[in-house]
Amino acid sequence: MLDISFYINNDQSSYHVEVAENFLEWLARSEFAKIGEEKPKKILIDGEKETLPLVKLGKVNRKKLIEFFNDSIVNETKEILNQLGESLIKEERIYRLKKLI
Repeated sequence: MLDISFYINNDQSSYHVEVAENFLEWLARSEFAKIGEEKPKKILIDGEKETLPLVKLGKVNRKKLIEFFNDSIVNETKEILNQLGESLIKEERIYRLKKLI
């Protein structure tokens, strides 16, 4: 497992997400890695100062990240539905999911 940490302005980790290595590799190869511009910033990690390339989550970057994850969820759901076929899911749920997509 690897992790992604989100920091607030006072350099303290505000949210920590553990992800599988293959998920992180997928993110690195996707449009996710192109969102925002990395800038070196000194922060405290476990009481030690570190300089990391960080992306600021302003309104524009936040919106791009939300759109990226929304699109990814919709595309993944669509692919799963296509693979499962209608015989394995109740018709009502298939209809709702297809309409959501």
